[in-house]
Amino acid sequence: MTQQTVSPMKKISVAKVVLNMGVGKSGEPVEKAKRALKHISGQQPSPRYAKATQRDWGVHKGEPIGVAVTVRNEEAIQLIKRLFAAKGNQMKGSSFDNFGNLSFGIKEHIDIPGVKYDPQDGILGLDISISLTRPGFSIRVRSKHKASVGRTHIITSDEAKAFLTHEFGIQVV
Repeated sequence: MTQQTVSPMKKISVAKVVLNMGVGKSGEPVEKAKRALKHISGQQPSPRYAKATQRDWGVHKGEPIGVAVTVRNEEAIQLIKRLFAAKGNQMKGSSFDNFGNLSFGIKEHIDIPGVKYDPQDGILGLDISISLTRPGFSIRVRSKHKASVGRTHIITSDEAKAFLTHEFGIQVV
């Protein structure tokens, strides 16, 4: 019996997918980005506000300059499949970090399958962050007795690449 049994605590899963569109100014561009993200994710996006005033750019502190939406559970898995299809099922190895996260961008949101071009919205780019998790990761964020995740339990870059290759059929280049 040379088969090794994998602990159920080592099983990797998708925690969340965050879609972000930063447009840099408030008003109509933020509304266009909201409509586009709602069409992509099926959920209501929330505005992101400027943290500081930038006079050269005409941005004031507290002004909405972008929108973001977080997708979890089964909807996240379906969305990931569509997002990877927009990138040709290929990801750069440098897109992975050492904690089980993957970030990449899409230059034109109409490249995503199922998204149609709307002349009112135009063509917008977006940033995508995918966070992976294992059972037991909630000890980092719980309210009582927070603790750090053990070194052997953290999701490495290689484990994240292997998981996404196996589950979603992507190719890491």
